[in-house]
Amino acid sequence: MLLLSSLFSSSSHRRFILRLQLHLHLRRSISSSPPPSQSPPPLPDLPLSHPIYTIWASNTGLGKTLVSTGLAAATLLSPSPSSESAKFVYIKPVQTGFPSDSDSAFVLRKFCQLALRRRSPSFAVSASNHVLQVSASASQAVLGYGSEREGELRDLGAYEERRLLGEEWAGGAASELICKTMYAWREAISPHLAAEMEGGAVPDNVLLEVLGRCLGIGSEDGGGKVDVWTVVETAGGVASPGPSGTLQCDLYRPFRLPAILVGDGRLGGISGTVSAYESLKLRGYDVVAIVIEDHGLVNEVPLLSYLGNRLPVLVLPPVPQDPSDNLMEWFDKSEAVFSILKEIMLSVHSERIQRFHDMPKRAGDIFWWPFTQHKLVPKEIVTVIDSRCGENFSVHKVCDKDFITQQFDACASWWTQGPDATLQQWFQIELARDVGYAAARFGHVMFPENVYEPALECAELLLEGVGKGWASRTFFSDNGSTAIEVALKMAFRKFSLDHGIVLDSTEANTTAKFPEVKVLALKGSYHGDTLGAMEAQAPSSYTGFLQQPWYTGRGLFLDPPTTFMRDGIWKLSLPKGVQSEKLKQEDLTFQSRGEIFSKDRDCSSLAGSYSSFISQQLSAYSGLTGFGLIGALIIEPVVLGSGGMLMIDPLFQRVLVNECRSRKIPVIFDEVFTGFWRLGAESASELLCCQPDIACFAKLMTGGIIPLAATLATDAIFNAFTGDSKLKALLHGHSYTAHAMGCTAATKSIKWFKDPQRNSNLVSEGRLLRELWDAELVCQISLHPSVQRVVALGTLFALELQAEGSNAGYGSLYARSLLQKLREDGVYMRPLGNVIYLMCGPCTSPETCRQLLIKLLRRLDEFKPS
Repeated sequence: MLLLSSLFSSSSHRRFILRLQLHLHLRRSISSSPPPSQSPPPLPDLPLSHPIYTIWASNTGLGKTLVSTGLAAATLLSPSPSSESAKFVYIKPVQTGFPSDSDSAFVLRKFCQLALRRRSPSFAVSASNHVLQVSASASQAVLGYGSEREGELRDLGAYEERRLLGEEWAGGAASELICKTMYAWREAISPHLAAEMEGGAVPDNVLLEVLGRCLGIGSEDGGGKVDVWTVVETAGGVASPGPSGTLQCDLYRPFRLPAILVGDGRLGGISGTVSAYESLKLRGYDVVAIVIEDHGLVNEVPLLSYLGNRLPVLVLPPVPQDPSDNLMEWFDKSEAVFSILKEIMLSVHSERIQRFHDMPKRAGDIFWWPFTQHKLVPKEIVTVIDSRCGENFSVHKVCDKDFITQQFDACASWWTQGPDATLQQWFQIELARDVGYAAARFGHVMFPENVYEPALECAELLLEGVGKGWASRTFFSDNGSTAIEVALKMAFRKFSLDHGIVLDSTEANTTAKFPEVKVLALKGSYHGDTLGAMEAQAPSSYTGFLQQPWYTGRGLFLDPPTTFMRDGIWKLSLPKGVQSEKLKQEDLTFQSRGEIFSKDRDCSSLAGSYSSFISQQLSAYSGLTGFGLIGALIIEPVVLGSGGMLMIDPLFQRVLVNECRSRKIPVIFDEVFTGFWRLGAESASELLCCQPDIACFAKLMTGGIIPLAATLATDAIFNAFTGDSKLKALLHGHSYTAHAMGCTAATKSIKWFKDPQRNSNLVSEGRLLRELWDAELVCQISLHPSVQRVVALGTLFALELQAEGSNAGYGSLYARSLLQKLREDGVYMRPLGNVIYLMCGPCTSPETCRQLLIKLLRRLDEFKPS
């Protein structure tokens, strides 16, 4: 250990003691890495008790470390009058060129020089620098011994501390500078190259976990009598790669820390600064200020013009180029700029916290949330979402102090989401970039009689994918319910022509009376909120007089057989009317889910019972006077979503389709929920082993970023609308039909989900997803006494809680306490009454799904409904 002491005297004979303690030791510290996992561990909570910022730059060598040092001096040497002391935490996640180039050592050294230069009688501060892990080559350079061969990072644990003592030290009012370098390599090159050359690659999730723990330093003091600040300084430019090769602007996105951008004041620097700013904004960062060095080119003027005065551009004096200059005079000249920057940062932080606190009440005062009883939502339980990253919400919480925590979006934001936590930095950003490109190129353009690349490519992909083998036309609309309205119009026209109801297009559009055309559908189905779509579903909580006074229910609604797991066995529940006397036990129970989907069941006695049941229902309905004609079959294939996540026996739906085909009744598949891998196949029709005449898609189609829907149809359906008169055409559309942004997002998403290089869950030559839900855990949950039934298929896991009376059904609040506990565990869920579900994306790792089931099972064991 090396100990140096110096004595300084002022005119008033007050003494300042400088003690330098330098010791190197190998030890386990904050850098300890978690065990490897197939899925990233959850990020630590992000404290909001004090300002935390990231310092970015548009390129390397622009002065990020000077800005960090200036902010440290502004915080520690001019503490807030309301604080007894201050703490400034400087974090350098990635450092190359170490140890000859160490930004954390520079901050420590220059701050100490400034502290001695600006000392005051009451001044007391400690300053430390801690280097956590370094490559073998860097370790050898520091210690003077050891091997330089490539390998894992070493726990160097280099620690340097300096104490500048004043009269207030003994009273415990000392301020503190804490500098940390997390990972360092010897070569002064890009981190990804250094990691490759010297070894010691750092996975993104490990780096983020260590950074998260570093961000917690000082959080116990923030908001009190200690003025705490934290800055994270990146390496190189905004888009410089990190150790794994991931761009740093993507790497640090899960924390979404507010940003200070150090721009370029040199010739050509305006372009680089604007590009860096746009790269950060594209990824959802809040840039609060731009700082540039004065090179005499007045770059701040065009920058301010470009920014429209949306944020300040601060100008620092020219930095001396003489290497022997200790920069003290430069820091003195820059002191006012750093003080202004500090005030901007503090103001933005305070305003952000205030917004978080105000938002629940403001929302409750003016929002009208869908599917929500406002009297049951006090502001205390409103979830304030700061951002989304992959499958996680970043949610504001208060528990003594403010913080941001991660919640897994287990309802896939109403079944729309596709990206997973591992791929989010590419998928979500690529979607944003491509959609932005489409907006910049096309804005919105008229669709009828026109063609443009996004719409054309999207339509072709749909026909080659979910419509392969049967569909030839794509009709775009804006949402699932509208897609259903379109499908009904298509089906009714085809039925009317096939059955001789409409022969002449002119006559068909007069006020002449025609037979009423209705639908054949299933009880428990749900096809959307618009009036026509609601008419195509059975009476339910959604269609009563309170919700839809015009509702009549224009159809025959069959009670379908459902299948589910209970007590570890897949079982079948038959509706009344299906003959069960001749059925065997093997017809009603299954050893595996695969048996349920087997085509071998088509020759079973149960298939005959289904056929007889359906024929009887259709015959009885057609014999009733005034009940109209069945002009279309509409079903949600395999799983009824909003109706309670009911899994319908695929054999029944297959028989139902065949019965309708024999009667020339057009078949509509509502795949708004089930399409695009939601149930483990690109289209649920693959699971049913039969094809529709018309199918509707939405939700996952655009990867969850923007609304778009499509109704696919066969040539026969399309030809029912062709003729010499425009009146025979399909007179339906909306203002934003086939909008370029939605089509671009859909194209990107469809390709992404089908790419085995991006979606590791694809099996069976890309036709199916591998099993995502752990079979043993699924079985355990089905055995739980609180559970009535379980469904696990594709990206869906659902269960129905044992409940009776008012505790059962869509209006039930029975699951509320259970879901609140799961939200505390970082799992965001919404119930369907006493039915709760977990939903992931097509790319989600099975390990992530396993962790969700573990949390659910633990909370089920504790479940005590109120």
